[in-house]
Amino acid sequence: MLLERIDSPADLKRLATSDLPQLAEEIRHFLIQKLSATGGHLAPNLGVVELTLALHYFYDSPSDKLIFDVGHQAYVHKILTGRKGRFDTLRQKDGLCGFVKRNESEHDVWEAGHSSTSLSAAMGMAIARDLKGGSNRVIAIIGDGALTGGMALEALNHIGHEKSKLTVILNDNEMSIAPNVGALHNYLGKVRSDKTYRKAKDELDWLLRKVPAIGGKLAKTAERVKDSLKYMITPDGMLFEEFGLHYIGPVDGHDVNKLLETLKHAESVQGPVLVHVLTTKGKGYSPAEADSHKWHGGGPYKIESGQMLKPVGPPMYTEVFGNVLIELAEKDERIVAVTPAMPGGSGLLPFAERFPNRMFDVGIAEQHAATMSSALAMEGMKPVFAVYSTFLQRAYDQVVHDICRQNLNVIFAIDRAGFVGADGETHHGVYDIAFLRHIPNIVLMMPKDENELRNMMKTAVDYNDGPIAIRYPRVQGTGVAFDAEPTPIPLGTWETVREGDYAAIIAIGPMVQAAEEAAELLKREGLNVRVINARFIKPLDEAMLSSLAKERLPLLVLEEGSTLGGLGSSILEYYALNGIFGMTVRLAGVPDHFVEHASVKEQRAEAGLTPDAVAQQIRETVVRKRQHAT
Repeated sequence: MLLERIDSPADLKRLATSDLPQLAEEIRHFLIQKLSATGGHLAPNLGVVELTLALHYFYDSPSDKLIFDVGHQAYVHKILTGRKGRFDTLRQKDGLCGFVKRNESEHDVWEAGHSSTSLSAAMGMAIARDLKGGSNRVIAIIGDGALTGGMALEALNHIGHEKSKLTVILNDNEMSIAPNVGALHNYLGKVRSDKTYRKAKDELDWLLRKVPAIGGKLAKTAERVKDSLKYMITPDGMLFEEFGLHYIGPVDGHDVNKLLETLKHAESVQGPVLVHVLTTKGKGYSPAEADSHKWHGGGPYKIESGQMLKPVGPPMYTEVFGNVLIELAEKDERIVAVTPAMPGGSGLLPFAERFPNRMFDVGIAEQHAATMSSALAMEGMKPVFAVYSTFLQRAYDQVVHDICRQNLNVIFAIDRAGFVGADGETHHGVYDIAFLRHIPNIVLMMPKDENELRNMMKTAVDYNDGPIAIRYPRVQGTGVAFDAEPTPIPLGTWETVREGDYAAIIAIGPMVQAAEEAAELLKREGLNVRVINARFIKPLDEAMLSSLAKERLPLLVLEEGSTLGGLGSSILEYYALNGIFGMTVRLAGVPDHFVEHASVKEQRAEAGLTPDAVAQQIRETVVRKRQHAT
């Protein structure tokens, strides 16, 4: 086994190039075996095996900077840099991260869980190298889906302007998470499929290499002829050359020798180079090749059948959202759905099938999605912007400036709110309360169960006084029965789900269930604790808060979100701004540090959000109140 001999890029370089195809097959087998137990991003990594081998064989990491966009396609990179022995711990607590992680290895020079960042990082590293007089090489590996992100195009524009020496590897598999959309995707499709162009380009490159070095006026004329010939044979005017990058490709991303030859050619070019590499997402595992969208990332599976091992029980909140959206859209023609490249992850595939003309996947373009939603609302539509909490961060200015400032009727369906488990700190949805609730005009809700999610969707559709957001977690529902029809909830009202006079827990989302379990533990000690479902984070239920102040009950505010700027902060602000003093209010939420990958249960335990921890906090809160009173 060749793979047993590889613990570093230096070990890889000791192999003959003729050994690399066999090593590629061993790595694929390794990934399929390991991820069947741990889950993870299988299809993206199967697609880049030969490409990653070629990169580490040709370049000298970590001196040369290999910058992986997003990082979920860097499993092969991890294998080649001494971490294959830790793959049984992939995406588990204290185990190997599912993304590039700088504190894991010196070879991980850039980390990101959001796409389209690699080109900006490469530009920064190239500039720093040049200012320091270095000679190391900088290589960004970016997918064709990530290239649609506005940040990537901004970086391309700057790279072409600066002319610094760096290499962009465009990993073109026609996919991001979902099938790619848009004009750039169509352009790349023409480049992929135009065999006449590719043949002519190869012949032109051969011819131009035969032209001897010349100077003066004749040299300038030759360059103009060269450029003219390129435009004659190139579809759509060679977009990347217009950006100022020397374009090489397309090249077969599963032919290691061809890749090495191409990298050598790219290295001989002065200034920035883009190497267009064609790969097959999921290559080597037939279920993943057949449905790379399904196999982009997921849990454990059976290798032989490709059957995903999904938990049995109530539906995920995402599924409930998708189904109720269809139900509401059947009766309201204003409803349209907008998503930034997440139709499957956001539960919108059934909606797209039922209403193809009312479904808009804009690609990896959260800013565009937000502003487009604002214009749809301005024209009388009811746009539902379905987005993960962590990705909504990328459209913050548009939320403030284009939606909330103009008080437009946009519905935010914020998925993955709270902890997300194995994807870790880059994907947690624990900051959206803090960055949304202070914006004027917005309404912010979170359901305690899946039936309440249905009712909140009806509330949002019926609401016509500005933007309204519903956040919900990446977990299964509680298994409650659904009302016959979704029913709107009176705006800004909370509900008491359990009576008690010892203390009160104000909770949102899944934390309502945790609060009820904590209250049950305390009841066994003879302590009756009230549990309040604060389903509206904004506006607050001021009448209930005033009533609690009159009772002088000790309060614990429980949320699976940042304690800084969260629901608890807003309650403290309410009491302070209204001159209500003497209240005992304790905050329980996500602490002021990034919580790393683990199971959601383990992440909640780390943050002190388990029923046992909540019960203990109630005991301590009441004791402190009594001590203060004496």
